[in-house]
Amino acid sequence: MKMFAKPLPLTVAFFFMALFTASCQDVMNDTSIEKSIDTIFKAFDHPNKPGAAVAVVQNGEIVFKKGYGSANLEYDIPVTPKTIFHVASVSKQFTVFALLLLAEEGKLSFDDPIQKYIEEVPDFGQEITLRHLAAHTSGMRDQWDLLNLAGWRWDDVITKEHILKMVSRQKELNFTPGEQFMYCNTGYTLLAEVVARVSGKSFAVFTQERIFTPLQMTNSQFYDDHTKIVKNRAYSYNPMIYGFQKSVLSYANVGATSLFTTVEDLSLWAMNFKEPKVGSADLIEQMNTLAVLNNGKTFNGAYGQFVTPYKGLQQIQHSGGDAGYRSYLTRFPDQGLAVSVVSNSGASNPYALGMQVVDLYLKDAFVEEQRSQPDQKEVKTISLSETALQAFEGHYWDAKDLYSRRIYLKDGRLQYDRGNGNVTELAPLTESTFRMRNLPNEVTVAFSSEDGQARMIVSEGDNILGTLDAYTPVDASKVDLTPFLGPYTSEELSTTYTLIENEGKLIATHPRSSDIPLTLIKADVYKAGGNTIVFTRDGDNTVQGLKVSTGRVKNLKFSKE
Repeated sequence: MKMFAKPLPLTVAFFFMALFTASCQDVMNDTSIEKSIDTIFKAFDHPNKPGAAVAVVQNGEIVFKKGYGSANLEYDIPVTPKTIFHVASVSKQFTVFALLLLAEEGKLSFDDPIQKYIEEVPDFGQEITLRHLAAHTSGMRDQWDLLNLAGWRWDDVITKEHILKMVSRQKELNFTPGEQFMYCNTGYTLLAEVVARVSGKSFAVFTQERIFTPLQMTNSQFYDDHTKIVKNRAYSYNPMIYGFQKSVLSYANVGATSLFTTVEDLSLWAMNFKEPKVGSADLIEQMNTLAVLNNGKTFNGAYGQFVTPYKGLQQIQHSGGDAGYRSYLTRFPDQGLAVSVVSNSGASNPYALGMQVVDLYLKDAFVEEQRSQPDQKEVKTISLSETALQAFEGHYWDAKDLYSRRIYLKDGRLQYDRGNGNVTELAPLTESTFRMRNLPNEVTVAFSSEDGQARMIVSEGDNILGTLDAYTPVDASKVDLTPFLGPYTSEELSTTYTLIENEGKLIATHPRSSDIPLTLIKADVYKAGGNTIVFTRDGDNTVQGLKVSTGRVKNLKFSKE
């Protein structure tokens, strides 16, 4: 028996040929994409290395997902798209979303003061709203920096209660709420607690019921119990000379961090931003809207996310990093693309990996940015003699942001030295104003002298980046360290450091930390790692205490006993 009694009509034949060709082309494209992504993640594709997982959403569908490497190096468990990772600060967008769900129901307002819901937060004399906390503009000190200064380890069990007690002892803010942006994890721990107190449910239960279950994110949860068993989770690692070591994480706090999820579930979450199944379009729009400072300016920060253009396209993203876990979730709303990357290697860079994947899918959509490098633009420079340039050499100190810069002459050209080999040449525009060469933005440095005080002002357009005063470095070998020695206590941290002298150097000791050497910067100012220590004196010029500043904590006081 013959299959067909007569030949197919040409139109039908062409249809089947076209369908077959298109199908083959899709397979070829899928195969090509997979090979390209495999190449991007090649370094992870080994059973004896920590791994990574990646997923791609395109036009409402998961079009690619794959795992590489090992989720557990002790038992050779491979990473798959269903492997559960701790995604650190990617958690924050879920926290804002949960808060705004309650706001839509009229149970709170984004502009309510935090003390309305959490009385443990001190009255700093300035109103801090939920919006401030969500935008990182509250001025509150960061919980991780505070805990670190208090001698806590990252593998300690750190609960919500620990953080709330520490917050309750704080006496100052870093700045007036709304005045500037400074990333602050504390705000998100507080927002999660607001959700819990308003809803009458734990934050983990609320998000499970209102977000994860409706979106069928079956492998997601906020991890608020460090003893809880989670099947199929990856453990984190850091690279060492001899291989890898475990990087233990025992967090029992949520909001700023502690979302356990998979790239598959993150894909479902990303889809909800395009076609909301949970929450309204207005809620999504509010999350995506740039926050505004008191002066009316924005800073690429939305709520739980950052809006950062990439190759001319709108990108909404957030990264995360705790212990050896690293994560990145990015969305390109106009192109209907989302990419999620997670890893359990502390040496990984999910942002860089994710952007390479984005490049594969959006290569034909990118808009060429017409941005000329400063040195390619015609900018009038002048010539100054070495004698004239030498007048600007020296060390400069920013008393507000607590950092130093050095200006020196090399081969007849002025150099702007940030330390650690980070140097930029200065090109003279006038007799006292210079432009930094080879930077993507036009940054100027203006020198002046008033009442005998030499000063340097660094600006980008009308925005002053720093005002630094010249100072004379102190010879550390000639400093009498005796007045600085002794115990220093912080009431806000309930902790004490003791300063000792060892081989002519000032050393800070703490019962739970390794000894910390202090490096002299200028009179009464030292560096300890990335932290700045400024000693304070009374009217008799006696050392009475010190102030510690980190990247996210300013002027935390310690009193000398």
